[in-house]
Amino acid sequence: MTGAATGTATGAVTPRLPVVLLHALPLSSAMWQAQATALRERGHTVIVPDQRGFGAEPLGEQPPSLDTVADDLAARLDALGHRKVTLVGCSMGGYAAMAFLRRHRRRVGALALLATRATADTPEQAAGRRAFAGLVVDDAQRDELITRTTPLLLGATTKAERPGTLAEVLAWSRAADPRAVAWAQEAVATRPDSVEVLRATDVPALVAIGTEDELVSVDEATLTAGSLPQGRLVTVPGAGHLQPLEAPELTTRLLTTLLDGDGTR
Repeated sequence: MTGAATGTATGAVTPRLPVVLLHALPLSSAMWQAQATALRERGHTVIVPDQRGFGAEPLGEQPPSLDTVADDLAARLDALGHRKVTLVGCSMGGYAAMAFLRRHRRRVGALALLATRATADTPEQAAGRRAFAGLVVDDAQRDELITRTTPLLLGATTKAERPGTLAEVLAWSRAADPRAVAWAQEAVATRPDSVEVLRATDVPALVAIGTEDELVSVDEATLTAGSLPQGRLVTVPGAGHLQPLEAPELTTRLLTTLLDGDGTR
C-alpha cells in the first residue's frame, strides 16, 4: 500500500509491552489479522479480543455501555497476567479504548486511536445510532440497511481499486449478530466526551485519520491528537474509516513506530 504519513508519535515505549488491538463496528478481531501477524513476527505479544457479541464472544445480558466493554478488557488482561499494555483502537475500538482510559488509565503505556473522535455524539448523531440499532434487528430492514451503510466505512480509492475489500467488509457486516450491533450502537451513542480524559493521558500517542474517511473528519482527528500531551496526528492517504484493512502495511509501520518509540517517520 502506498502512502505517506504527515506525522508520527514520539516517546519511549518498551517493545515488549503487550499490544491490544480493538476492532471497529460491526467487524470483529479478524480485521486486525495483517497487523497482528506482522507484530507477532517482530516479537510482540498481541491480544486481539472480540467485543462482547462479536466473533465467538457472547453478548450477555448487561445493558449497553462502553464501560462494560472496558471492564471486559481489564478482566481479560488480569486473566492473562498483563498489567500494562499499548492500547490500539479503530473506530468503535477507539471509543472502547477511551472508556478503558477513563476506568483503568494506569494500565495504558501507549495509545493509538484510528478513525476516532474524542467528543461525544451530538444529539443528531446519537439519534441516528439509535435509529440504526432499531433497524438492524428488523429482519425486513437489515439487508438494505447494511448494503446502504457499509460502503461508508471505506474510502473512495478502496471502493474503486479494491472491490474485494468492500465485498469482504459487507460479508462481515452481514455475518455480525444484529443484537450485538444494536447493543454496540446504543453503547457508542451514550458515550461521554473524552477530551479531558485524553488531556490526562500523558503517554506516547498516535492519532491516525484516513484522508477519505466519511465518518470522522480531519478536524475532529486534529482535536483528538491535540488533546493528548504526547499526541501526534498522522493522515493516511487513500484510506477511509478502516485503515487496518485499507492501508495494512502503512498501519503496521505506524504501530511499529509507536511501539519502538522512534520519532522518525
